[in-house]
Amino acid sequence: MSIALPTPEDVEELLLSCRYGDVEDIQQFVDKFGPDPLATARDDNGNTVLHMQQGGRLICARRATDALDFLLPLLPASLLAARNNAGSTPLHWAALNSHLVVAQKLVQFQGGPGVDLIDIKNEAGRSPLGEAETVRWEEGAKWFVEVMNLDEKTKGEEELHPAEGLENVEVEIEDAEGQVARMTLGQTPSSTASDDKQTS
Repeated sequence: MSIALPTPEDVEELLLSCRYGDVEDIQQFVDKFGPDPLATARDDNGNTVLHMQQGGRLICARRATDALDFLLPLLPASLLAARNNAGSTPLHWAALNSHLVVAQKLVQFQGGPGVDLIDIKNEAGRSPLGEAETVRWEEGAKWFVEVMNLDEKTKGEEELHPAEGLENVEVEIEDAEGQVARMTLGQTPSSTASDDKQTS
């Protein structure tokens, strides 16, 4: 016996159920149509079930995580990095809506893209960390910075060793947001002290 295909109305109902964290309704959809349509369901803006799952600020955090716990094992891991029409991933939405537990589950999902999700930029040029900073979500921004992969960004810095006697070599390091930090390598304690006197 073949499983019925969902109609556009069925998909719309599914996305609404995901938006409001109605696990029972999501379960009924899966029972009727199987899990495959979950991966292809999109609204008019290209949002997936994972975007919709934590799309609203008013959704209860418990319901959001319950729905996410139900959905994640049924979805291909690639859906965690799926972008909507604005180039935003589900993690962008979690950041915009200050959903820490949801953000953590998306990043920590076994077999998913992991911390690489934090570096994906949307059409506005913002990563999920950038979105967290935009909405002044300090708790989320702090967590993103704690777990994000800085190895590649700092590798060049770690491998720079000023030659003997070479002082005050300035390097620039660009973060995921395109912000540039400048630092001076090879500065001796005496030159630092004299610089401090000049600036005070």
